[in-house]
Amino acid sequence: MHGTNYEEHDHRLIRVIDRTGTVHAELVWGADDQLRRLQVTGAAVDGAIVTHSLLGAAHAVGDTAMTAITWSRPTEIPAIAEPGRLPLGAGGAILNTIAMLAQRAEVAGLRYAGPYPTRALWRTLVRSFRCAASEADFTRDALDRASRVARDPIAIDFAPAPHERIAIAGGFVELRDDIERAVIHGILYEPGGSPARVVAGGHCEIWFGDAPYARVATLAPDGSLIDGPHAIPGCASQVIGREFPLALRLAIAELVGDAVAAPLAAAARALCAAQPLRWGDLGARAACEQPDGLWVHAALWERIAPLGLGRLALALAEALVPVATAAIVRDTAQRAARQIASAGPLTRPS
Repeated sequence: MHGTNYEEHDHRLIRVIDRTGTVHAELVWGADDQLRRLQVTGAAVDGAIVTHSLLGAAHAVGDTAMTAITWSRPTEIPAIAEPGRLPLGAGGAILNTIAMLAQRAEVAGLRYAGPYPTRALWRTLVRSFRCAASEADFTRDALDRASRVARDPIAIDFAPAPHERIAIAGGFVELRDDIERAVIHGILYEPGGSPARVVAGGHCEIWFGDAPYARVATLAPDGSLIDGPHAIPGCASQVIGREFPLALRLAIAELVGDAVAAPLAAAARALCAAQPLRWGDLGARAACEQPDGLWVHAALWERIAPLGLGRLALALAEALVPVATAAIVRDTAQRAARQIASAGPLTRPS
């Protein structure tokens, strides 16, 4: 639809090349129709089956591992042991290749059978699959599944609907019927995203409050770059570096606990209450976790504080919810992993 070329050999997909000539996926198959290697931008998957202490039968991918699947006819969405170890965009590229292979094999739906049904995974999956369920349905048992390193499938079907990835200066664009997402200088822009989003007219912008903070690029409907990319301007707020008073931090922690999924509420309150909270210039991030505590973008103060401190507190809680959720699921999974017998390196089964 958007000019992508899908090369085949012996009826097997071997290369995906966009209209600019950029190769986004290369697949090497054995004579037995088993995948030997998948190379996507930023990572490679070794098709050999290895044994992983958490995932069982697995494939090595970059510096981590993913559950083993039948590449010639995928019916399961793999779990990645440590998704944070993959370069930005690599996990999505792997999942999109799986969607291509499933679609070619006429697989109606795939299910996720892993311990990390997070918001981040959901947002990645819906770019390459269609699903009748909601994000809330998918993430409902995230904490329980992480705590027991679950491997049973979630009863939600994902129908393969892969996107096309088009290279542009500074990154790439993903398209299906319309622009699904753009990655520019490591920042994700998508319709409805926050604070980085794609808005009407194909503009990739950073929003804080109810107005754009910066326009980084403009895309044509076919994903071509019309303008930019431009650097995100620095924030000159006088509050940068200031730490929140304890009483205010505790109040925001309560709001975060009220906003997350119910099973995460107590842990979210505790996490946000225990760590220092500071204002910073975070570029395209509304909030983040650092070794020295939690940070929120000072642009929220500049844009929202004039509208009232109550509204500011709600905006800060909204910004911290995804950060707290990711940290809780990560920490829970790490505790569960430590309870399992020492992992050791990936090894081939005897």
